[in-house]
Amino acid sequence: MGLKLITPKVLKGFRDFLPAQEIMRRDLTEKLEAGFRNFAFLPIDTPALEYTEILLGKAGGETEKQVYRFTDNGGRDVALRFDLTVPFARFVAEHRAELSFPFKRYQIAKVWRGENTQKGRYREFTQCDFDIIGADSAAADFEILLMMKNALETCGAGDATIHVNHRGLFNSFLKKLCVEDKRVEILRTVDKLSKIGREEVFALLATLTDSEKAEAVLQFVDFKGDWDSTLRMMREAAGGATPDSERLALIHQFLVDAGVEGAFTLDPSITRGLDYYTGIVCESFLNALPTIGSVCSGGRYDRLLALYSKEPLPGVGASVGLDRLIAALETLEKTAAARKTYAACALACVDEAAGGRYQALALKLRAAGIACDVFDEAKKLLTQFVMAEKRGIRWVIVPSAEGAASWTLRDIRTRTNREGLSLAELIEALTSAKETEKAAGDAASL
Repeated sequence: MGLKLITPKVLKGFRDFLPAQEIMRRDLTEKLEAGFRNFAFLPIDTPALEYTEILLGKAGGETEKQVYRFTDNGGRDVALRFDLTVPFARFVAEHRAELSFPFKRYQIAKVWRGENTQKGRYREFTQCDFDIIGADSAAADFEILLMMKNALETCGAGDATIHVNHRGLFNSFLKKLCVEDKRVEILRTVDKLSKIGREEVFALLATLTDSEKAEAVLQFVDFKGDWDSTLRMMREAAGGATPDSERLALIHQFLVDAGVEGAFTLDPSITRGLDYYTGIVCESFLNALPTIGSVCSGGRYDRLLALYSKEPLPGVGASVGLDRLIAALETLEKTAAARKTYAACALACVDEAAGGRYQALALKLRAAGIACDVFDEAKKLLTQFVMAEKRGIRWVIVPSAEGAASWTLRDIRTRTNREGLSLAELIEALTSAKETEKAAGDAASL
């Protein structure tokens, strides 16, 4: 009796990525990483699995319900990370003596949340985080906002607006309204505005406070105006000027001085659902597709490290949701043409006994910066041309049958040949073609 076959299947909210999809994802992460490095941020990595008490020390709410949590073989209560910020706080507390502050880091890695799946939202997804820890200043907040703008531009996302608010100023408003004891629940409720609408949010707020105060909260978050008029409203609603309102005013001045104020708006409705935020909070929306939600979000979390250290450090950061960003780019048809391969060319096989000679040529091409595939079986040339086309390879090098050091370069796209090329001529032709295609690709992404 034969073995019973196991049906191949993937868990809901999890995905496989075929080469063309993964190449696109890696191209985007490489662009993001280059941008992070240009701002002098440093890479780190942390484990996917942490002690549950590390991850849930300050999360609470919906996040606690969504975490993948279990007891391991050693009887330890562990969980998969649901974001990269909480593990980063643990990382800083554990390696504090080895770091120089302010410490600027970036991390691109997968996280897991057992939430409802929808377009651009999955249970396993990739976050691209960047943070400054050890600096409580408007300048640090401003730098994170600039990096958010730069990241979206780098990815070719088009025009985007970054919405900014301040948790401290919102908390001062709630204190004046005498509902500070319901602060966490109100913040999480307001954060659902775009998902469930004003009426349902009003009903939830009314159960937390009363109808009059619920309406006051909604009037506060509904206000729409330029940065200065919105800040005046928020300042008055909070009972006057505070360090938080002054921080927002200074950030706006920085935006104006840098000539980027048009990409930012002060939005009292932005609260962010996680309780660890203490200062500015921000979300970014693509102007051509605001309905997909925020593709880059973050804020200031000055007390998060206090969970793991007696000497807390202030922090501010943001994260690009790679999967939601890709979903948006695909919807807007802004993704580059899918590449199936990294190979610029392939070396056809006309004599299997000459494999060493073929690989020797391939090594020279690779040393010249030309990625090269080598076919291992001496099939008909037409078959090898078709194989190259299926793999997305445009150029095929055909060796001379007698082993002479001259080569034919086949353009699969135009079905034309250049014959009798030397190694130097091969490298020149392929390098020129590579530069031409890169220029065309860069122009297409503008």
